[in-house]
Amino acid sequence: MKRFLALVGVVLGAAPLPAADLKLAAIFADHMVLQRDKPVPVWGWADPHETITVSFAGQTHTTVADAHGRWQVQLDKLAASAEPRSLVAASSRGQCEVKDVLVGEVWLGSGQSNMAMTVNRCRDFATEKAAAQLPQIRLFKENSPASPTPSTVATGTWTVCSPETVGGFSATLYFFGRVLYRELKVPIGLINASVGGTPIESWIAAEVQAAVPELKLAHEANMQAYKNFDVEKAKANYAKALARWREQVEAAHAAGQMPPPRPTDPVAAHERRGPPGGLFNGKIHPLIPFAIRGVLWYQGEANTHSPERAALYHHQLKALVTDWRRRWGEELPCAWVQLPNFERPGEGWSLVQEGMLQTLQLPNTGMAITIDIGDPKDIHPVNKQEVGRRLALWALGRVYGRQGIATSGPLPAQHVVRAGAIVVSFLHTDGGLRADGDVKGFEIAGADGVWKPATARIEGDTVVVSHPEVKEPVAVRYAWASNPTCNLLNGHGLPASPFRIRPPANR
Repeated sequence: MKRFLALVGVVLGAAPLPAADLKLAAIFADHMVLQRDKPVPVWGWADPHETITVSFAGQTHTTVADAHGRWQVQLDKLAASAEPRSLVAASSRGQCEVKDVLVGEVWLGSGQSNMAMTVNRCRDFATEKAAAQLPQIRLFKENSPASPTPSTVATGTWTVCSPETVGGFSATLYFFGRVLYRELKVPIGLINASVGGTPIESWIAAEVQAAVPELKLAHEANMQAYKNFDVEKAKANYAKALARWREQVEAAHAAGQMPPPRPTDPVAAHERRGPPGGLFNGKIHPLIPFAIRGVLWYQGEANTHSPERAALYHHQLKALVTDWRRRWGEELPCAWVQLPNFERPGEGWSLVQEGMLQTLQLPNTGMAITIDIGDPKDIHPVNKQEVGRRLALWALGRVYGRQGIATSGPLPAQHVVRAGAIVVSFLHTDGGLRADGDVKGFEIAGADGVWKPATARIEGDTVVVSHPEVKEPVAVRYAWASNPTCNLLNGHGLPASPFRIRPPANR
C-alpha cells in the first residue's frame, strides 16, 4: 500500500501544472483607444515561458512570459486613426482578439465624487444626451475595489459614447474629452478611476506617504486608525444615527422644511476607502504602464474637515503627482480642479485650495479654477460642462501647444508694499485684469494680524490693495472663505484663484 501511494505521488509530482489561458490586461478590451505618438505597452498573462506574439496596425512583436506568466511587448509609436482595427495576442494555446480599437488621445481621470459624478446628474442632461452621438469618444471605467497590497489586475470595460450611454460617463471627463475631440479631431479615450467620499491619502502609495517627512506622522496615525476601526461599534452607532435622522426627517416634513441629509454609513466608507494607499493599490497600480497623455485630478473635499488635515494637502498632492509620474516613467502632464465655492465652516476649505495653488510649482501642471461655478448648498455642483472646458483649455494650450488660449485664471506672482498698500501682480491676465464693478474679495492686515475688508483697484496686471486703518500692511488675501464674494477675472473671463500672501502667524 505504501509503495502504491509512493508511486501515485511520483506520478502526481511529475504531472504538469494546469495550463494558463492567454489573457490580456482588462484595459485591452473591445472599443478601446490607444495613445498616439508614443510607445504603447501591451501586457497580460500566459503559461510561464510561453511565447506570445502581439499584432496591431501592421506591427508584430514577440516576447516570452516570465516565470510568473506575465508578459509585455511595446508597440512602436502609432498615428491617430479612427479606423476600427483589431489587436491580436497569440500563443500556442490560442489567441485573444480586441476589436474596434482606435488610436488617439488618452487621459486618466481620478479623485472622489465630483470626478465620479455622471453626465445624467449634470445640468441640461436632456440636451447633452441628444448631442452625444460621438462614437470616437470612449470611456473605460475602472471598477476594482481598494486593496491592502498593490494589485496587478484591473477590472472594467470600455463604453462607446452615444445618447444611450453618455449618462453613465464621468461628466468632468466627458466634457473635457468632448472639447479635445472637437479641437484635435482625433479619437479620445477616457479612463475613470474615482471613488466618492475618499481622501487623497487613499490614492497615494503607503510607502510614499511614509517617506515624506511632512506626511510621516499623519500617515502613521491614519494607518493606526484604519487598523483600530471597530466594525461592530460603527454599525451600532450608525443604527442610532439613522434612527435620529428618521425622526428629524419626519419633523422637517411636518414643518414644511428641507430634511437633513442621510448620515454616512461608516462601515461602507471604511471599506470604500481602504487603508492609506488602498485605492492606489486597487485602481491605479493595475493600470500602470498603460500609455496615456496625462492625468486629471478632482478631489479635495474629504480633506477639508480640519485645518490640521487640510494644511497637509500641498505635500500630499505633490507626492501623488511625483510618484505617479515616476511609476509611469515620464513627466506626465497633470491638472486638477481647485475646490469651488461651497459653504463649509472653518478654514480647511481655503487651505486645500491653497495647497492646490502651491502645487503648481511642479512643472507641467495646471489647475482649473472654479471659485465662481460652485453651489454654496451642494458639494456636487452641476455645471461640469465648464469644469471640463477649463481643464481642456489648459490641455489645448499647454499640452497640445495651441496658441491664443487662456490656460488659467489669474494667479498671484509677486507683491510689493507701496505707500500703505500692497500691490499684487498676476500671471495669466490674458488681455488684462477686470472685474464687474468694484473689485471684491480682498482683505489686508498689518502686523497685528487683524484682517480688514480692503479697497482694491486694478492697475494693468496688478491689483492695489489698501485699507485706511492699515497703515503698514504686511499681508493680503483674496477669496479666503469657503463661499467668498469675489469677482477678479482675466481678459478671457476666467476667475482668479483664492490666495494669501505673507499671512500673519495667527492668521
